[in-house]
Amino acid sequence: MKRRSLLASAAAGIVTATRPARAAPSVLRYVPGSNLTLLDPIWSTAYVSLCHGYAVFDAPYGADDKQVAKPQMAEGHEVSADGRTWTIRLRDGLTFHNGEKVRAADAAASLTRWAARQPTGRVVGAFVDNFTATDDRTIKVALKRPLATLAYMLGNSAFPPFVMPEHLAKTDPTKQVSEMIGSGPFRFKADEYVSGSMVVYEKFADYAPRAEAAVWTAGGKRALVDRLEWRVIPDSATAVSALRLGEVDWVERPEADLRTLLRADREIVFDYIDPTGWAGFIRFNQLQKPFNNEKIRQAVMMAVNQADYLRIATGDDAASSMICKSVFPCGTPLGRAMAGADAMRGDLDAARALLRAGGYAGEQVVILRAADLPPYGDFATLTADVLQRIGMNIDLVTSDWGTITQRRAKKEPVDQGGWSIFISGVNGPGLLNPAVNFLVRGQGQAGYFGWYENAEVERLASEWLQSDTEADRTRLADLIQAIAFRTVPFVPLGQYVVPTAYRRSVSGVLQGPATLPWNVRKG
Repeated sequence: MKRRSLLASAAAGIVTATRPARAAPSVLRYVPGSNLTLLDPIWSTAYVSLCHGYAVFDAPYGADDKQVAKPQMAEGHEVSADGRTWTIRLRDGLTFHNGEKVRAADAAASLTRWAARQPTGRVVGAFVDNFTATDDRTIKVALKRPLATLAYMLGNSAFPPFVMPEHLAKTDPTKQVSEMIGSGPFRFKADEYVSGSMVVYEKFADYAPRAEAAVWTAGGKRALVDRLEWRVIPDSATAVSALRLGEVDWVERPEADLRTLLRADREIVFDYIDPTGWAGFIRFNQLQKPFNNEKIRQAVMMAVNQADYLRIATGDDAASSMICKSVFPCGTPLGRAMAGADAMRGDLDAARALLRAGGYAGEQVVILRAADLPPYGDFATLTADVLQRIGMNIDLVTSDWGTITQRRAKKEPVDQGGWSIFISGVNGPGLLNPAVNFLVRGQGQAGYFGWYENAEVERLASEWLQSDTEADRTRLADLIQAIAFRTVPFVPLGQYVVPTAYRRSVSGVLQGPATLPWNVRKG
């Protein structure tokens, strides 16, 4: 070998030997409680879409664990002397996943779409003349009348005004956006998305977190894993087995009958992400027979025994649940555990009498059952049995939750692909008060699926927003609660806390109104 070649080979060997090894990317493998089919978190109200939204997008305000609004994308705000103009300044360094800078025009368009689509947004929208941008970092909110709670509403909405590029935010609110371009800590990998199987996110290197510690949905959102993989595993037993074998790192909601097995495994941590708990509910299609009839809705409410549903949700762990005959979360200032005691007696004979009084004529009742979303699938099965026992004509239709989230948007009669009842649940922050509680709002066809309409509830909710005393807000909430148990926008099924389970190699999991992917470390 020639000397020059030998030296070159030696040099190459030295370079190879001294080059630092590239660390393997850290991957967090997570099993969501249901399949992700609706990607637009402004268009959808599905909990899994909210979790997806928090990964991809950011919002002007967040909230801490005391429900105090905190600037997030916003740097801060000023309010005019007459209370009718808010000036919100965006913080510097905000970048979308496509490399473009976040502008006030993007945020203003996003706020406008949120105010047209989401239940809490529509509450705020009733007070707003317009959202506009006065420069690249300044949003002007012109109000029809003062709204001192604006920052609170932006930060505490069950589905916050996630900011997306202006061209996407101008999408018709009745349609989903065509791309997932956010400015949050993780970037959605559209090329790896397979509905029913896999959802992939990767760390967004250009995300600039706030300096404060992360608390609830506020503070510094730091992506501490390179890649986040949602593995969709509909069968809970299969998901739990994968967790114990180390094939996945985190199962969002293991079924109640599998929790004892997990608690015995020293490699598994049980945690409670949302201490405000969950509330199951029965929701009616009030545009079609038979549930356009108040008496027939009252019959269903009268037949329900919350204890039966709570046993399904928590098994033998009675300490994890409570009877809560309230439209607001029990344990919070507006929760009244026995507000609906007279209307919810679990009395089948009284329920049959209400059916007769309502003139029920044997109309078919289509109940949508989610096979892949415990405990709501079993809630649906129980509901079908109870309603059959009081004399209703039931068709229990089983599918995956993703299919239900699409079918529940149909307003047609059941013989045209519509529905009568679907059953789901919502966590405490989504029901906290008359402004954010989308189940009790009487917004009609502009409101939540089921399309309950009640002008009096809407008037009282508006008064609640403008009230400046706690005593008056409590009075107004109690009036709304009384109307709800008479007109039955939904049937509450009790309150319970839901544990999540992850391997001990996972740390930093935050409490919050959804599964929050930031601050989580693996290894």
